Amino acid sequence: MQFDPTEHQHIRYNPLKDDWVLVSPHRMRRPWKGQVEKPVEEDIPRHDPSNPLCPGNTRPNGQVNPNYDSTYVFDNDFPALLQEGPSPEASEDPLFQSAAAHGACKVMCFHPWSDITLPLMSIPDIMAVIEKWVEIMQDLGTKFVWVQIFENKGAIMGCSNPHPHCQVWASSFLPNEPSVKNRTQKQYYEKHKVPMLLEYMEKEIQKKERIVVENGHWLCVVPYWAVWPYETMLLPKRHILRLQDLKEEEKLALADIMKQLLTKYDNLFEVSFTQDYCMSWWSHVHISPTGAPTGPESSSEDYSHWQLHAIYYPPLLRSATVKKFMVGYEMLGSPQRDLTAEQAAEKLRLLPDIHYKKS
Repeated sequence: MQFDPTEHQHIRYNPLKDDWVLVSPHRMRRPWKGQVEKPVEEDIPRHDPSNPLCPGNTRPNGQVNPNYDSTYVFDNDFPALLQEGPSPEASEDPLFQSAAAHGACKVMCFHPWSDITLPLMSIPDIMAVIEKWVEIMQDLGTKFVWVQIFENKGAIMGCSNPHPHCQVWASSFLPNEPSVKNRTQKQYYEKHKVPMLLEYMEKEIQKKERIVVENGHWLCVVPYWAVWPYETMLLPKRHILRLQDLKEEEKLALADIMKQLLTKYDNLFEVSFTQDYCMSWWSHVHISPTGAPTGPESSSEDYSHWQLHAIYYPPLLRSATVKKFMVGYEMLGSPQRDLTAEQAAEKLRLLPDIHYKKS
């Protein structure tokens, strides 16, 4: 029997995370009796007096939001990381290790309206979001080792507030995921003399098997090693380390491709606020000893191995209400997916470019 990746189980290697994912496409033929119809969308008011993210409203800590008309950034009222605090004592026991953890946590509102999401925003409004991301990276990147911009969208992904926003966590330490990505990209660069994700992007353009959307400056693909059903990766078409290294035309192209991608996500099950995902930017911050400036002018280490990228992790597989759970074998063995990356990319690619609410 000849191997067919769309029919037969196999494992795929993720060179960025140095792990494997089990692909079981034959499982898509199993009987399904779950819910497939889309749910009734919640009627979200444009301005809710009880929503702590809306302009002019009072947050739980007593502070009042300004009447902002674009983006708005404030310190998280319940931060996981604080800039000050005592450090644990050093331990010589290898089984009981702890270390200092300091940082800053911020919340960024994309827009003053609660009843709007990124794919329904205008290109200038999305550009304002990107410019604010750059500003935050420039500020926090000179104070901390790592800065993580991420968005949890939808109740399934833990977002309890229906208002377009993201979070930014900056830390004095390098978290697990970026630590692995930094190591694998560096090892690849030392062996092949080219940034891993830059070469990967070029090969994806040649193969044309997993491309979802593309423009002159950006490429969006379902990664060959994707874990989540409709996971995608955004890559710039030139070697870029950080968000603040983007040119103006690249920011404009980014706004355009984000709008296209998120429109397709909404069109997949024709739901907006319940089209859940977790998104994160992996924008390199120059790693240096804790507390030292981390800009390129203060770092002697070469970070040519790094490449800017964003990843979207939508957990939905069969309908707007049925989530892919990472349990059982996924927690105890390896991640597993049914839909192949190529099948997911084709399904997303063929979806309309016009949002279902406007069609």
